[in-house]
Amino acid sequence: MANHASMPAEEKREARRPTLLDALLPMIALIALLALSYLLFGKDASAGPNQVALLFSGIIAAGIAYKNGMPWDGVRQAVVDGIATGLAAIMILLAVGALIGTWALSGTIVAMVYYGLQILSPHYFYATTAIICALVGFSIGSSWTVAGTIGIGLMGVAASMNLSPEITAGAVISGAYFGDKASPLSDTANLATAVTGSGIYEHIRESLFTSVPALLVAILLFGMLGAPGDFDATAMISGIESHFTVSLWAFTPLLLVLGLSIARFPPFITIFFGALAGGLLAVVLEPARVVAFAAAPEMPAAVAMLKGVWMALANGYVAHSGNESLDVILTRGGMSSMMNTVWLIITALSFGATVEHAGLVATVVATCIGANIVTSDQYISIALPGRLFKAEFAKRGLAPVLLSRVVGDSATVTSPLIPWNSCGAYMAAALGVSATGFAMYCFFNILNPLVTILFAVSGLRVWRTTIDAPPGNAPPLQG
Repeated sequence: MANHASMPAEEKREARRPTLLDALLPMIALIALLALSYLLFGKDASAGPNQVALLFSGIIAAGIAYKNGMPWDGVRQAVVDGIATGLAAIMILLAVGALIGTWALSGTIVAMVYYGLQILSPHYFYATTAIICALVGFSIGSSWTVAGTIGIGLMGVAASMNLSPEITAGAVISGAYFGDKASPLSDTANLATAVTGSGIYEHIRESLFTSVPALLVAILLFGMLGAPGDFDATAMISGIESHFTVSLWAFTPLLLVLGLSIARFPPFITIFFGALAGGLLAVVLEPARVVAFAAAPEMPAAVAMLKGVWMALANGYVAHSGNESLDVILTRGGMSSMMNTVWLIITALSFGATVEHAGLVATVVATCIGANIVTSDQYISIALPGRLFKAEFAKRGLAPVLLSRVVGDSATVTSPLIPWNSCGAYMAAALGVSATGFAMYCFFNILNPLVTILFAVSGLRVWRTTIDAPPGNAPPLQG
């Protein structure tokens, strides 16, 4: 009876306009809790404490929404709907983790590094570094993986040639983040599309219009900063050859993913098939390595290989080649490696859904960059503005793909420029250069937000929704 009595009270609640304090309080709480999180946990804050901060801040926002007339059932449904928008991205993230694990096992990743090293130009090292990192980043969709693998090697090459570590780091990051935001395998690209309601292929297409000009100008600037010098990759190449059988066949899973992407298969199917192809390739090209990875001598070889591939899909590959540099490159991946990001996505979307009903409003680019500064997390900086501005863009008749592109052009690329942001801290630790040292040389990351603003001002690629055209395919706004 008590439940029935409470229903009319919920229905009769009158909605009130949120005050300025209502709008600011959840963000103030989030900033304070995140600051406390980093004070207490340092670099480990993003591995759980930040998620707790988001949860508590979301509860505050839910309380404000209830105070202003929204029934608890409405708050709960808003959270459920908010999380639902990210489920596709979560599944894709799990597939990406599986793909990285099997590609490391099969030798696909090491083949990328092997052939990439052979095209380095001693006369245009910085520009070539940006190009290589862009190509590898586009292939695997992870800026952190690029910086933590080939980026480390390139930093060592720069040191041996007496080149600037700051400029080299800027070139690595510029190329890596182009690949990160332009690849259908990227978790940030998929998150941006999930929270804005865009499609991944439409998002990638539109992102290229603003990203390619920014990258070309960045490469030109790196070319102007380059200096002739000698470079010998023999030692690193020999190290790879002594531990792995490098073959062009290793690129088969990559070609499959690209082919399925071009054929517009669903992203999850595309990526997971690429992961399975990596596992199959490992069995064909490196059966001994797969058996050794399974660590099950009592099993028949066929069963052990099945176990090894299964392990790579679930928990990633752990290399024990004896070569530390190669082991760093290959020890990665697995669905389990994505669980912390999944956790963060769920809490960020929950917070964004409740804050949306508390009346937080700002401009998109400024919000994305500001979120990178105050929240110290790239994923939060993508999820919150994307979620917050989704309704406003729809109200103005602007297509979701426009919002996802703007979010990607601002939130994704500016995250490594902030020293206390998790991306800035990671890049500084991986490359051995402080964020304050390399930030001014991250030309792509600086130019990309400016290019997207220029497009908006000039009316280029400003997509609107229409009755007879799906979002992202409507004619652009004229004038």
